[in-house]
Amino acid sequence: MAEICIKQLEKAIGHRFQNKARLEQAMTHASLKSASQGNYERLEFLGDRVLGFLIAEILNQLFPDASVGELSIRFNRLVNAEVCAQVAEEIGLLDKVRMGTEMKSLEGRRIFSIHADVVEALIAVIYLDGGLEAVRPFIHRYWDKRIHGLDSQRRDAKTQLQEWAHQQDRAQPFYRVLKRHGPDHDPLFEVEVQVSGFAPTRGSGQSKRQAERAAAEKMLCQENVWEKRNRDTNDK
Repeated sequence: MAEICIKQLEKAIGHRFQNKARLEQAMTHASLKSASQGNYERLEFLGDRVLGFLIAEILNQLFPDASVGELSIRFNRLVNAEVCAQVAEEIGLLDKVRMGTEMKSLEGRRIFSIHADVVEALIAVIYLDGGLEAVRPFIHRYWDKRIHGLDSQRRDAKTQLQEWAHQQDRAQPFYRVLKRHGPDHDPLFEVEVQVSGFAPTRGSGQSKRQAERAAAEKMLCQENVWEKRNRDTNDK
């Protein structure tokens, strides 16, 4: 990797690396067989854990009254491949990953995954270079706006219930219409939602979707995934 490229990366990452060879390794895909220093796979494994620990630490500090369910949902929305790939683009990594010729034509999900892995590998290199204290500024630089942006996003109750339910032994919410009242021009639906292992909840609305969302919201509140401030700021 050219020296000018390393300097650009250091500026974007906000860290001056002591071990330049390890940085090159973090930017190298396994398809580049000629790479003498190896590839990013082991670094990605470590970086994933470092990222997870620091995000969990930040969430624990910022939201002392949040339930475990709420913290888990926030956590999963911050450490996934989509977020890491977005960070890769912000840093300017997309054209800097070293890989074999056959990989350069990749598009879509596969190249997206590679960019996400490289970000986690970079986190590992920063950690190995200077410990957790060296990684924290990088995490704050690229994750703070995402952490604080979660509260400003209006979350659909059905979407959030599905995310939460998936964490409960990969369960899926099941909705069923219990009743339909009123004339065709002014109907009222009553819907029940069930998640295996939890008490069902009911909601009503002028459309089936509204009723489903109301039922989903009640279950999120029942299981303490949403607190009162969440209920007040989300769509009804």
